[in-house]
Amino acid sequence: MSVVRNKLVPAHPPLWITALFCLALFSPVLTSAQDTSSDSSKSTISGTVINAVTRAPIPRALVSSADGRYAKLADSSGHFEFGLEKEPDNSSSTTSYNGRVVATGNQVWLTARKPGFLTEGDNGATASPGQDVTIALTPEALIAGRVSFSTPETTSSVTVQLFTRQIQDGLPRWIQQGSATTNTAGEFRFADLRPGSYKLSTTESLDDDPGATIARTQAYGFPPVYYPNAPDFSTAGTLEISAGQTVQADLPLVRQPYYQVRIPVSGDISDGATIVVSPQGHHGPGYSLGLNAAEHRIEGLLPNGNYVVEAITYGENAASGTANLRVAGGSAQGQPLTMVPSGGIVLNVKEEFSNRYESSSGGGASFVRGSFPIRGPRTYFQANLEPADDFANGIPGSIRPPRGPEDNTLVLSNVPPGRYWLRLNSGRGYVASATMGAIDLLHHPLTITAGGAGTIEITLRDEYAFVEGTVTAQNSASAKTPNNYSTVDFVPLSEGAGQFQEIGAGPDGNIGRISLVPGGYRVLAFPGPHRNLPYRDPQAMKAYETKGQVIHVEPGQQVNLQLQVISEEQ
Repeated sequence: MSVVRNKLVPAHPPLWITALFCLALFSPVLTSAQDTSSDSSKSTISGTVINAVTRAPIPRALVSSADGRYAKLADSSGHFEFGLEKEPDNSSSTTSYNGRVVATGNQVWLTARKPGFLTEGDNGATASPGQDVTIALTPEALIAGRVSFSTPETTSSVTVQLFTRQIQDGLPRWIQQGSATTNTAGEFRFADLRPGSYKLSTTESLDDDPGATIARTQAYGFPPVYYPNAPDFSTAGTLEISAGQTVQADLPLVRQPYYQVRIPVSGDISDGATIVVSPQGHHGPGYSLGLNAAEHRIEGLLPNGNYVVEAITYGENAASGTANLRVAGGSAQGQPLTMVPSGGIVLNVKEEFSNRYESSSGGGASFVRGSFPIRGPRTYFQANLEPADDFANGIPGSIRPPRGPEDNTLVLSNVPPGRYWLRLNSGRGYVASATMGAIDLLHHPLTITAGGAGTIEITLRDEYAFVEGTVTAQNSASAKTPNNYSTVDFVPLSEGAGQFQEIGAGPDGNIGRISLVPGGYRVLAFPGPHRNLPYRDPQAMKAYETKGQVIHVEPGQQVNLQLQVISEEQ
């Protein structure tokens, strides 16, 4: 064979012939290998599940797709990999999460879960074929404790309530998150908690002694306890819990005598009333009294202490009344509580629109004498009052229906006494100002006294400013990575006319062109979905004083923004 080879090819061929021969020999193999690798990477999605706090891999976490097509346990190193189903070339399938389309075609929204980590939250990522993704799970926080009794022989179960501080419309409020009943050892436990602020309290518990009731002897019970051992909810301690933390919170109950109390009521309570009992005048969960409509009085049992008792009725003839009550070692009768009709607030809406069109169009109202068209601001304007108390719930008043074809008056009716935030929503233009006397109600609460009434002057305008721009990551190398979703918050500066607005930037960081109420703003960009920013709380917003970008926009002005994502935790 060596002789044949030497006849076909010179013993020492030129270098270019050797190179050409090698290329022809190996290039098909290399091309085939590259195509195979490329096809393989485009038909799989892989990634790692990690601890959001320690950044360590989480083994054996269940990873699944939002559409239910894929599910798999991560290995001992937290790694997972899916083989994708082939999509048709003309596929227009989409994957949604929480109502938002986050993936199309072969892209998949993946979530992970494992016991000991939060089951809800930002525990997912959008993955594309050939892309290695990271899914971070936040370890759950726990509150565990024990309820102890001042009398050793007491073994009854106790209900413990958990409250969390949540941001609603830019303000923090205490919302009940759940309750737990103690076991025979008095122990309770709250699991699957997110990092945040919490409060604990027990519910009121009276001795269930039929003999004492029949004999009319002294009644006893356990008043509510507010962790650690405060007299009311407002002075209770706040548990600041971080991710993965376990907090021990014990609650001591002291058995106390309860005394009969009665408060005469003057006014119509035939349809019932809501009775609110506030120790030291501070709203919160805990004590309760009943209404005896037949005897026109509020009655029940309370331990020693000072209380403010409120009675509130709702509806067309809403009324309310307040009485102070002191219980000191015996039965107590409070001063008569007089029900006063709830007041009404007139909204005087002034239109200063530059874009004129017929505002009387749209809408009709139902009326006892028939139907008739409604005109003016009533067709597009809404208003309500929100309690300024960080524990109070409910909306006490809303705009009453028109009383006839010619009734265009806007009135917030049946408003009981209290402090309220005025919440306004206009389907046309924006609220440029809202005042009652010298009070700016866009930035300060409104105080209503018993039977109080007044007029709020409201101005509407429709000349906007316009903003567009882009959001980039602080690390420029990853500034344009796919699926880099972010949220941009326009926070109005204090005492300005601006209004809070939150928008989402796309994966390319583009904000798009949006309209903005003229005024001053601090613009903040955050990674991921919205953060329920406490934009109405000046104390909480101090953490952002050096963040973002401050802008001032005038009507008709166009501004281009270049924002960086705030990556550190606030």
